Amino acid sequence: MHLKVNDESHEVHVDAERTLLSVLRHELELTGTKYGCGEGNCGACTVLIDGEATRSCITPVTSASGRDITTIEGLADGDKLHPVQEAFVEHTAFQCAYCTSGFIMSSAALLDRNPKPDEEQIKSALSGHICRCGAYVRILKAVKSAAGEGDAG
Repeated sequence: MHLKVNDESHEVHVDAERTLLSVLRHELELTGTKYGCGEGNCGACTVLIDGEATRSCITPVTSASGRDITTIEGLADGDKLHPVQEAFVEHTAFQCAYCTSGFIMSSAALLDRNPKPDEEQIKSALSGHICRCGAYVRILKAVKSAAGEGDAG
């Protein structure tokens, strides 16, 4: 099966029933995408498939074959962080950081679709993500900042 992950082509020989998350983590050793609930409810496993935020823990690897997959490892441009990643660092929008890659991936997808979302649009785009540490206020500020809202008040 052919997977294009972070602009690199990979041929993987795996059971068609495997999840994309499992293949990313175990075959391709891309461990930035996290396993949380295994049911698509927490958002820790979010990657982009053709630019859309997708829960990789419930996505069969076969449905991702031949499509553009971006993980947190592929979001930056070399050593230059993606603006959402920069904003998360600037606003300390994490504590334990287990959920962070999923929040960042969904935020990046949102800003690609809508560069100037309002607060409700941001909250809606991130509504399926869970942060057990409760960093939601800082996450919201970070996304607003990445969208160019000044100090993100």
